[in-house]
Amino acid sequence: MKNVLFVAVDDLRTQLGCYGMPWVKSPNIDAFAEKSLLLERAYCQQAICSPSRCSVLSGCRPDTTTIYDLQTPLRQAMPDVLSLPEHFKNNGYETVSIGKVYHHPKDDLQGWSKEPFQSKGDWKGRGYLTDEAFEDMIQCKKELEAKGDMRDGLGPAFESADVADEAYHDGKDATAAIVELERLKELDKPFFIGLGFHKPHLPFNAPKKYWDMYDPEELPFAENRFFPDGVTEYSLTNYGELRGYFGIPAEGDIPDDLAKKLIHGYCACVSYMDAQFGRVIAKLKELDLWDNTVIMIWGDHGWKLGEHNSWSKHTNFEIDTRAPLIVRDPQKSTVAQTSSSLVEFVDMYPTLCELCEIPVPEHCEGNSFADLLEDPHKVIKEYAFSQYPRNQIMGYAMRTDRYRYIEWKKVDSGEVLARELYDHSNDSQENKNLVDSADSALLDQLSKQLNTGWKMVHK
Repeated sequence: MKNVLFVAVDDLRTQLGCYGMPWVKSPNIDAFAEKSLLLERAYCQQAICSPSRCSVLSGCRPDTTTIYDLQTPLRQAMPDVLSLPEHFKNNGYETVSIGKVYHHPKDDLQGWSKEPFQSKGDWKGRGYLTDEAFEDMIQCKKELEAKGDMRDGLGPAFESADVADEAYHDGKDATAAIVELERLKELDKPFFIGLGFHKPHLPFNAPKKYWDMYDPEELPFAENRFFPDGVTEYSLTNYGELRGYFGIPAEGDIPDDLAKKLIHGYCACVSYMDAQFGRVIAKLKELDLWDNTVIMIWGDHGWKLGEHNSWSKHTNFEIDTRAPLIVRDPQKSTVAQTSSSLVEFVDMYPTLCELCEIPVPEHCEGNSFADLLEDPHKVIKEYAFSQYPRNQIMGYAMRTDRYRYIEWKKVDSGEVLARELYDHSNDSQENKNLVDSADSALLDQLSKQLNTGWKMVHK
């Protein structure tokens, strides 16, 4: 039986060398991609941590999980669903959780063979190590409380401490994964390791050596630092979590010098996380587990670094719904392959089942893309669906080979309040909403496909 290393990365957009961004230093993931299948067009079901992860780990879409926020654990909403780790556990696997796999660390305890590992360190708040950051955190709390915002632990949006890798979360989690691999090597049982790296999630805290890998002047700004033409009132948000951090303007644009610092910090965190991934892969090879382990690494959603004059996630745009997904099965093709086939994150559950030759539960709402490892040009599905709520309004998005089509609807009545249409044949950045000028027959067709939904292509 094959082992599984299932690596989730928080807020990782396609900001990797292997995804065509050569200024980003991600040598370990890039090297892994040289032996794997890289999915160019993989889409999450909702661009925010908990709903995305719950969808992946339950095999169900947000309208089935009913999880649209950060507060609701999977087992509160779906106490009886057969989760991905639980299914592998029931099929004879030792299942282990390290770091941030679920958004809620204690979620789905029945899915794991042992208590999930959560690293502890000398940091304060959201992972700060320097005295300067501690002082900023205190001042930030005062400023937030004055505005009635009771969020705690926020300080600066970035930190560059001159420390070892293990001083922060991801270094400790990589070490914990290495220890588990050594234990599991001696256990006569297949394993499923869920390993969740925290970075590059805010705050952009990483050891100084990873910041030093970059010349910030060589890091490009987003090309489209402006609102899309024809954007609706529901399309974008006011920078989300970022606005709460110390030194970030409460309103208005991010100044260029601060924007460059944020981009620098994001890239430093990617390189830091990449190094930890490399440590785990090296141990896997050292223990002779490389040739019998399916490895899947994915970012839970995209992230904006100034695109659409915005930051963070929380939208239905391509930049937020598309994220990295790279898969290796040692018993299939192990050379670099790239697929432009549309896939969805809800497809991960059935794919891992097929690769490990265990049954796919009937409740799963995705399709296996295992065939892509042998034929990366195969079309798995013609549509990918995402959604995002705005209070009592839900935005439903559909990505086809050419278009992104979105309808914003009242939750109670289904009334369509606004629509968006972006043509990727000549507007890959989604800078112009064409809904007012598009052919009515095309809009009718896309609307029908969107409202028929994922069931029209589910196998």
